[in-house]
Amino acid sequence: MPVAAHIRAAAARVRAATAESSWLQRSLAVGLVLSVLWSSWAVPPSDLTARVLRDLLLFLAVPAALAATHGRDLGYHVDRRAVRDTLALAAFVVPFYLVGSSLPTIRAYYPMWQTTTALSAFLPHAIQQLLVVVAAETYYRGLLCVGVSEEFGFKSVFISPVVYALHHVGKPPIELLLSGPTDVLFGAVDYESTSILPSIVAHGLGLTLLDWLVLHDPVLPPEQTLRWLSWVPVPL
Repeated sequence: MPVAAHIRAAAARVRAATAESSWLQRSLAVGLVLSVLWSSWAVPPSDLTARVLRDLLLFLAVPAALAATHGRDLGYHVDRRAVRDTLALAAFVVPFYLVGSSLPTIRAYYPMWQTTTALSAFLPHAIQQLLVVVAAETYYRGLLCVGVSEEFGFKSVFISPVVYALHHVGKPPIELLLSGPTDVLFGAVDYESTSILPSIVAHGLGLTLLDWLVLHDPVLPPEQTLRWLSWVPVPL
């Protein structure tokens, strides 16, 4: 059989397998491919704009297009329950960012991208960082959690924590340690509210607050915070 015929036959088999696959299978397969592409697509660590473009394409545009073609919801809606859960989750995470902003490893790492306290610099920085958060939450909590919750139930909360943790490799050890539990928490709240608004606000507000705090003197004395957390099994 000619090579071209083999290629056409293989393509036909792929199309047939795709047509027979469920939404859950398709979304998880696309999620895996996007994770590999994201990890393979290197951007300059100091270039926030490049990071925004990569994340918006891979983590927002592709999942949104996939959901649209399948008539699926990734959690892009707001109702009273979503607002209530958003306020509760934001209030819960703020103390963690306050404490974290006084840790030496966190202060040495953040802000991840160059900025200052001048509003002319910090505001554009915060807006771009929020776009990164929206893309991330669309992927982790939208495609891999809320988007498949109808088929997978509450177990969907536990799909992305490992991937989320792997994408945090290279960040401060305490952040890597907490990334999995944070993913589960955010996913559980989004699952219950069937909206990714809670995690977008909590994540976006948290990062903006953290950057602002790190650019100023610590709210809490670092020595005292280190004593409080001396039991934590990773460098602080």
